[in-house]
Amino acid sequence: MADPATYRPAPGTIPESPGVYRFWDATGRVIYVGKAKNLRSRVNSYFADPWGLHQRTRQMVTTAVRVDWMMVGTEVEALQQEFTWIKQFDPKFNVRYRDDKSYPYLAVTLDEEFPRLQVMRGSKRKGVRYFGPYSHAWAIRETLDLLLRVFPARTCSAGVFKRAAQVGRPCLLGDIGKCSAPCVGRVSPEEHRGIVDGFCDFMGGRTDAMARKLEREMGEASEALEFERAARLRDDLAALRRATEKQAVVLGDGTDADVVAFAEDPLEAAVQVFHVRDGRVRGQRGWVVEKVEELTTGDLVHHFCTQVYGEQHGEADVPRELLVPALPADADALADWLSQKRGSRVSLRVPQRGDKRALLETVGRNAGESLTRHKLRRSGDLTTRNQALDELAEALGMSTAPLRIECYDVSQIQGTDVVASMVVFEDGLARKSEYRRFAVRGATDDLSALSEVLRRRFARYLESRAELGELAVETASDPDRPADELSAAPGGDAAAEETRIGALVDPTTGRPRKFAYPPQLVVVDGGQPQVAAAAATLAKLGIDDIALCGLAKRMEEVWLPDDDYPVILPRGSEALYLMQRVRDEAHRFAITYHRQRRSKRMTVSGLDEVAGLGEVRRKALLRRFGSVKRLSAATVEEISEVPGIGRRTAEAIIAALRNDGAES
Repeated sequence: MADPATYRPAPGTIPESPGVYRFWDATGRVIYVGKAKNLRSRVNSYFADPWGLHQRTRQMVTTAVRVDWMMVGTEVEALQQEFTWIKQFDPKFNVRYRDDKSYPYLAVTLDEEFPRLQVMRGSKRKGVRYFGPYSHAWAIRETLDLLLRVFPARTCSAGVFKRAAQVGRPCLLGDIGKCSAPCVGRVSPEEHRGIVDGFCDFMGGRTDAMARKLEREMGEASEALEFERAARLRDDLAALRRATEKQAVVLGDGTDADVVAFAEDPLEAAVQVFHVRDGRVRGQRGWVVEKVEELTTGDLVHHFCTQVYGEQHGEADVPRELLVPALPADADALADWLSQKRGSRVSLRVPQRGDKRALLETVGRNAGESLTRHKLRRSGDLTTRNQALDELAEALGMSTAPLRIECYDVSQIQGTDVVASMVVFEDGLARKSEYRRFAVRGATDDLSALSEVLRRRFARYLESRAELGELAVETASDPDRPADELSAAPGGDAAAEETRIGALVDPTTGRPRKFAYPPQLVVVDGGQPQVAAAAATLAKLGIDDIALCGLAKRMEEVWLPDDDYPVILPRGSEALYLMQRVRDEAHRFAITYHRQRRSKRMTVSGLDEVAGLGEVRRKALLRRFGSVKRLSAATVEEISEVPGIGRRTAEAIIAALRNDGAES
């Protein structure tokens, strides 16, 4: 492992111009490529305190042994050179948008004398027009089956086409009217290309024009008493409409755009992109990528554009508009670079309202679901769960695997509505029936709230353990006594004792209730301060047989009590995935409870009774005063200062709140 200080460039040697830089390892391989508007500022940032860097960035700079750079004239040139180097060197520390499969396209081989319609994967080639990508090949075949009635173009391979021409007999598709049979000369090359051009126009979005054409031809055939032809055109029109219905309109203005959204955690990000052409979703793609450094959403947009649209075969796939959740710092340069790829102007923007904003939110939900599935894909495998528990025990120095894990998280906003959550995982799976939530009063910060919650939880555990110990002593003192007479000692109350036993033990499972069952591992959401506070609380209670650790969000570092340095779990380890699931579930449970309490606090029956005070003005009042308690203590003049609130309304508000308080 190299020390970054050994190869840090001398001060003043790095230029301040735009450029691209490379990090090399000891074997002479490029391991990271980046671009910068100011090379000096960007490259120097890698040589700061290693413990302040992102986990993967720290790993990269300690793996590298040298760095070099290339100056360019503009940011657009830097983008182009960055793309070229990434494709040339394939650096292992760069974000990689790679699928575990190639997506299928509907391809039209326009470079052949008789163009063919087919499903095609992999690299694209010149002279072929592509539509898609589609999620599944069967979706393409289903669309083709409908459209071949209207556009009977060739779909057979070169071998089948040649063999049919030799024997002078078309294949089955030619006999049933789903191929114009150019192989046996039923149509000329010009006529067949006209059929293919019509198919391309339809797939390109000219659906209404094609439908009107068929309707017109059907009417002309009917007037000419050609009823069989009119019936065939009627069936063709129905097939055309069914194919159109399969592609739902999401943007009524006929927009050609790619809609991109992300869902991310500190280590990974899921991206989903919807390809919208002529207002219709033509395809969908998705990736899950590793974050190699601390990236903003704008940075992820930058990496997405340079890799997805930078392919040699991807120039025709650059849309006119790119809708993203956030703009990167080099948005203007990126738009210019994409415009060069497309050959016409490309706009890069964040939709703020309307249908485009709604569609972006839909794509974002898809990305969130994709990331959740990715993180939970191992949880159903018993072997994998056992491996995760064993790895976790080894990393934390535990003698046995933590079969029961409890994780705690605190949620608050500036000391108001402080709540905490406790989630339980047993054998690597969530046990939601044993989740608990806490309303915390008197806490001033996360540390004091966490200490109070742990004290309350484990004080109950100690009480239950003491009571169970008393029962065990009674049983040991008279082992021959029947169980139903266990507590019928002289002067004792058997019914009361049965009630006490029932309060401790669940009769259906035979296990202690609620807080009576101890965990093998306690996890707190946070770093060294949170772990220290939790350790102090457990020590005051005299608990020294339960392991404790904290998981910090920023670097996904695992902190142990009294340790100056964190435990770094390998990025691909099952133990890290398990810890992330536990921490994220505790956070979700805590913030859900926090929102419920805030919503309940903000619901004020007194304000609802004030005539003429709608939802907008109620929200304005609560934003101004922060709480109903402060609002009720305000004067008429103070309330009248809120926009939209007159003196008469202010008097009605005070009267309603004070009457409501008197009644309660």
